[in-house]
Amino acid sequence: MSERVTESRNPRAAKLGTMSTRAILELLNDEDATVPAAVRKAIPQIERAVDVAVNALAAGGRLRYVGAGTSGRLGVLDASEMPPTFGVDPELVHAIIAGGDHALRMSIEGAEDQGSAAARDLAGQVRQGDVVVGISASGRAPYVLAALEAAKRDLGAAATIGITCNPDSRLAREPDVPIVIQVGPEVIAGSSRLKAGTATKLVLNMLSTTAMVKLGHTRDDLMVDLRATNEKLRQRAIAIVQHEARITPGEAERRLEKWGWHVRAAIEDRWPAASS
Repeated sequence: MSERVTESRNPRAAKLGTMSTRAILELLNDEDATVPAAVRKAIPQIERAVDVAVNALAAGGRLRYVGAGTSGRLGVLDASEMPPTFGVDPELVHAIIAGGDHALRMSIEGAEDQGSAAARDLAGQVRQGDVVVGISASGRAPYVLAALEAAKRDLGAAATIGITCNPDSRLAREPDVPIVIQVGPEVIAGSSRLKAGTATKLVLNMLSTTAMVKLGHTRDDLMVDLRATNEKLRQRAIAIVQHEARITPGEAERRLEKWGWHVRAAIEDRWPAASS
């Protein structure tokens, strides 16, 4: 059907319509099981991307994800988790999706072809020193490619990163740091929300989580900068303070109330100098 890996047919799925429910499920599961190994092979590229992001963020830059369709939604998902998990300002990590917020809930497939809209959408969202991450399973989405070009040429981005599953694409060649996850063809030909989407989510997890850890937003594996905005997170905050300060749950809760539910401050029972 296509020379693009992300569009080609998977021989194992050639008789998909005649397979039993169990066989389809096992095939999907078998194919999904290949994704972590593909991501593992890309770790050197992901490492470079993390180093670039950490250096830029430490210097006052920000991280910007740009994508269309599933790729754009995955960027929005990852960015939206940064404030509650790591206590950072929502502007530190922000995602831009082709078609705007409406595209989060409705498929606007033509939006990815609107390369001319990319520069307009990035204006005011990207400034000098930021890192822009283009996400496209095929590596060919005009919106994403135009966004990376505008980020470097017109907006003064510190660096560009690409995440794609197609090694023969522009997104695998043109960014400062390309990340290529070779997951092969999908069970449903061209449905890159499957293995490609899973791979993209894993890479975004690794990129943002490692960057936040390197920037000091955790205490080893504990979310000491989390925002306790609901009961579950308040209970987690109490448990962290109790464990780290070696105090009772009641005393942990009293400290958290004293310090406005700032976990790091409650552990130290003072406002951390680095956060003042």
